[in-house]
Amino acid sequence: MRSIIVVIGALLISSISFGQESKGSTIPAVEIVNMDGDKFNTSQLNNDGKPMIINFWATWCSPCKRELNNIAELYDDWIDETGVKIVAISIDDARNMQKVRPYVDGQAWDYEVYIDMNADFKRQLGVNNVPHTFLVDGNGKIVWQHNSYSEGDEYELYELVKKLAAGESIK
Repeated sequence: MRSIIVVIGALLISSISFGQESKGSTIPAVEIVNMDGDKFNTSQLNNDGKPMIINFWATWCSPCKRELNNIAELYDDWIDETGVKIVAISIDDARNMQKVRPYVDGQAWDYEVYIDMNADFKRQLGVNNVPHTFLVDGNGKIVWQHNSYSEGDEYELYELVKKLAAGESIK
């Protein structure tokens, strides 16, 4: 029993420290696909020196869809004011990936949308559940991350984006 507790404790500590390690790290290079099924390497994700939001979501995740739909209503203003770009990464697997395009098209999102059907990108960034949002600065460094979604979280995210766009650091 004692060894089980030690193993569980070690796993918890390693998962917590991994999440902290991803802060300040760069986006890993992983092959994912776009909605047409064409391969794309995540190392090519950038926003020409402006902030970028990477949001992991799934078609079966109601909070994920609520978050991205709420952001979509504000996104044009966000772009005008900060130049931010949002990249939505679906974690739908091979069985469900055919649901991604119809959903995205029905919402008329202006985001770049990719599918991580093998969960490689998700694993590299230590994403355990969705929604999971990363904020990347203009230098390609992950400076903030948040897991889950509550109504209004998009306003906190936007405040952080404005700070980054103004050249301020996020603590």
